[in-house]
Amino acid sequence: MLFYWPERREINSEMKDKKQVKQRIIDELEATSILVEKYRDLTKPIAPENAIGRVSRMDAINNKSVNEAALHKAENKLNNLQVALSKIDDPDFGYCISCKKEIPLGRILLMPHTISCVNCAR
Repeated sequence: MLFYWPERREINSEMKDKKQVKQRIIDELEATSILVEKYRDLTKPIAPENAIGRVSRMDAINNKSVNEAALHKAENKLNNLQVALSKIDDPDFGYCISCKKEIPLGRILLMPHTISCVNCAR
Protein backbone atom coordinates (compact mmCIF):
# COMPACT_ATOMS: atom_id res chain seq x y z
CA MET A 1 0.00 0.00 0.00
CA LEU A 2 1.35 3.42 -1.00
CA PHE A 3 0.90 6.49 1.10
CA TYR A 4 0.67 9.94 -0.37
CA TRP A 5 2.44 12.64 1.59
CA PRO A 6 1.77 16.04 0.01
CA GLU A 7 4.20 17.75 2.40
CA ARG A 8 7.08 15.70 1.01
CA ARG A 9 6.19 16.69 -2.53
CA GLU A 10 5.99 20.38 -1.57
CA ILE A 11 9.37 20.18 0.16
CA ASN A 12 11.01 18.68 -2.94
CA SER A 13 9.44 21.38 -5.13
CA GLU A 14 10.53 24.07 -2.69
CA MET A 15 14.10 22.73 -2.65
CA LYS A 16 14.17 22.74 -6.46
CA ASP A 17 12.86 26.32 -6.48
CA LYS A 18 15.51 27.42 -3.97
CA LYS A 19 18.26 25.88 -6.10
CA GLN A 20 16.88 27.71 -9.11
CA VAL A 21 16.72 31.00 -7.19
CA LYS A 22 20.21 30.48 -5.76
CA GLN A 23 21.63 29.93 -9.23
CA ARG A 24 19.80 33.04 -10.48
CA ILE A 25 21.29 35.08 -7.63
CA ILE A 26 24.78 33.79 -8.41
CA ASP A 27 24.33 34.66 -12.10
CA GLU A 28 23.07 38.15 -11.21
CA LEU A 29 26.00 38.64 -8.81
CA GLU A 30 28.48 37.85 -11.58
CA ALA A 31 26.76 40.13 -14.10
CA THR A 32 26.38 42.97 -11.60
CA SER A 33 30.02 42.68 -10.50
CA ILE A 34 31.09 43.13 -14.12
CA LEU A 35 28.82 46.18 -14.42
CA VAL A 36 30.25 47.71 -11.23
CA GLU A 37 33.79 47.36 -12.56
CA LYS A 38 32.75 48.88 -15.88
CA TYR A 39 31.12 51.87 -14.18
CA ARG A 40 34.14 52.33 -11.90
CA ASP A 41 36.32 52.65 -15.00
CA LEU A 42 33.90 55.15 -16.52
CA THR A 43 33.79 57.30 -13.38
CA LYS A 44 37.50 57.86 -13.01
CA PRO A 45 38.46 61.52 -12.58
CA ILE A 46 38.81 63.62 -15.72
CA ALA A 47 42.23 65.18 -15.76
CA PRO A 48 42.19 68.94 -16.48
CA GLU A 49 45.34 68.72 -18.57
CA ASN A 50 43.62 66.56 -21.20
CA ALA A 51 43.57 68.44 -24.47
CA ILE A 52 39.83 68.44 -25.06
CA GLY A 53 37.69 71.42 -25.83
CA ARG A 54 35.56 73.22 -23.26
CA VAL A 55 32.28 71.78 -24.59
CA SER A 56 33.74 68.28 -24.82
CA ARG A 57 35.03 68.58 -21.26
CA MET A 58 31.58 69.65 -20.00
CA ASP A 59 30.05 66.71 -21.87
CA ALA A 60 32.60 64.36 -20.28
CA ILE A 61 31.78 65.73 -16.81
CA ASN A 62 28.04 65.27 -17.46
CA ASN A 63 28.61 61.69 -18.66
CA LYS A 64 30.68 61.03 -15.54
CA SER A 65 27.82 62.09 -13.28
CA VAL A 66 25.39 59.83 -15.17
CA ASN A 67 27.83 56.94 -14.82
CA GLU A 68 28.28 57.68 -11.10
CA ALA A 69 24.52 57.36 -10.61
CA ALA A 70 24.55 54.05 -12.51
CA LEU A 71 27.51 52.89 -10.41
CA HIS A 72 25.66 53.72 -7.19
CA LYS A 73 22.59 51.79 -8.38
CA ALA A 74 24.68 48.78 -9.44
CA GLU A 75 26.55 48.75 -6.11
CA ASN A 76 23.24 48.79 -4.22
CA LYS A 77 21.98 45.90 -6.32
CA LEU A 78 25.21 43.99 -5.71
CA ASN A 79 24.87 44.47 -1.94
CA ASN A 80 21.22 43.40 -2.02
CA LEU A 81 22.09 40.28 -4.02
CA GLN A 82 24.82 39.36 -1.53
CA VAL A 83 22.32 39.73 1.32
CA ALA A 84 19.76 37.63 -0.59
CA LEU A 85 22.33 34.89 -1.18
CA SER A 86 23.26 34.83 2.50
CA LYS A 87 19.58 34.59 3.53
CA ILE A 88 18.35 32.07 0.96
CA ASP A 89 18.26 29.28 3.55
CA ASP A 90 16.34 31.36 6.10
CA PRO A 91 12.76 30.20 6.65
CA ASP A 92 11.39 33.67 5.87
CA PHE A 93 13.20 33.98 2.52
CA GLY A 94 10.68 34.52 -0.26
CA TYR A 95 8.10 36.16 1.98
CA CYS A 96 7.13 39.82 1.81
CA ILE A 97 8.48 41.88 4.72
CA SER A 98 5.30 43.99 4.81
CA CYS A 99 2.34 41.65 4.38
CA LYS A 100 4.18 38.35 5.17
CA LYS A 101 2.66 36.67 2.09
CA GLU A 102 4.75 34.49 -0.19
CA ILE A 103 6.43 36.36 -3.05
CA PRO A 104 5.68 34.60 -6.37
CA LEU A 105 8.58 32.58 -7.76
CA GLY A 106 8.47 34.51 -11.04
CA ARG A 107 9.11 37.80 -9.22
CA ILE A 108 11.98 36.29 -7.24
CA LEU A 109 13.54 34.93 -10.43
CA LEU A 110 13.26 38.33 -12.13
CA MET A 111 14.42 40.28 -9.10
CA PRO A 112 16.20 37.87 -6.72
CA HIS A 113 17.08 40.71 -4.36
CA THR A 114 13.43 41.70 -3.83
CA ILE A 115 12.05 41.68 -0.29
CA SER A 116 8.46 42.66 -1.03
CA CYS A 117 5.59 41.46 -3.17
CA VAL A 118 4.26 43.50 -6.10
CA ASN A 119 1.36 44.95 -4.09
CA CYS A 120 3.55 46.16 -1.23
CA ALA A 121 6.26 47.45 -3.58
CA ARG A 122 3.83 49.97 -5.11
